[in-house]
Amino acid sequence: MTLWQQRFAQWVRAACGMEVLSPKPGNVSPDFEFSNAFVSDFLKSADAIAPEMALAQTRALGDTILRSVEATRTVVNHNTNLGIILLIAPLAAVPPELSLFEGIGRVLRSTTIDDSRRTYQAIRLAQPAGLGEVDDQDLQNEPTQNLLDCMRLAAGHDMIAAQYANDFHQVLNDGLCWLREAGSVSESQRIQIAWLAIRILAEYGDSLIARKCGQEMSQCVREKARGVLHSGWPGQVGSDILYAEFDAYLREDGNQRNPGTTADLIAAILFAGQRDGWFIPDESWPRF
Repeated sequence: MTLWQQRFAQWVRAACGMEVLSPKPGNVSPDFEFSNAFVSDFLKSADAIAPEMALAQTRALGDTILRSVEATRTVVNHNTNLGIILLIAPLAAVPPELSLFEGIGRVLRSTTIDDSRRTYQAIRLAQPAGLGEVDDQDLQNEPTQNLLDCMRLAAGHDMIAAQYANDFHQVLNDGLCWLREAGSVSESQRIQIAWLAIRILAEYGDSLIARKCGQEMSQCVREKARGVLHSGWPGQVGSDILYAEFDAYLREDGNQRNPGTTADLIAAILFAGQRDGWFIPDESWPRF
């Protein structure tokens, strides 16, 4: 593995590790593990996919996605990171001489039908929650369009698919901008990441919540996140109460309102911030 590939692997592990170790509302974290998903599952998954992502520039996008899901399945028996894989794989495929802004469109527009086939295979293997059926390019059938076109069909109801359709706008534009802004909110990188989750939810809701619970629930979560954001959390006196109430609301009904898409977006944003060279994990984190 080259030095550049070693760096990619480290960035992937750090992005996934920081995401799950931060106290984001409604998600798995050290203080709030789920009955069927633990912090250790996500850290094992990060270790499994890091070397696969490091090779993304040497092979087809669909291969990286499928091999990453297969690697995850060797260490955990449930879906911990499909969304993260779908988001980081194209970013990791951008050649090192190009910025992510310059290269992501080139990666996406070079996808093939074979990339779609392998990605569909990966999604079936991961078995994510809340998937329905669609008339065109359904996951239970063999795709007949390239991966970008398949993702465009789902972009209206899935934020991860939307990144393929809009050149990763929420990751590389909004997300990186808000991650920089988070630095002025708190000195703690864990709290910065939790604030980033609130900021994303306040702007977009969460498409996993929408799939599992309906668009009306996603909009309700969005409004509650806006309330936390406008309360001045975490710095404003009394805002911690509103944050705790929001966190508890997302965890009701067996974590049914888990904002999983938001967590996936955060991992991709953290990877992009490291890839750009300005977001560096501080000494408070374990060694990734």
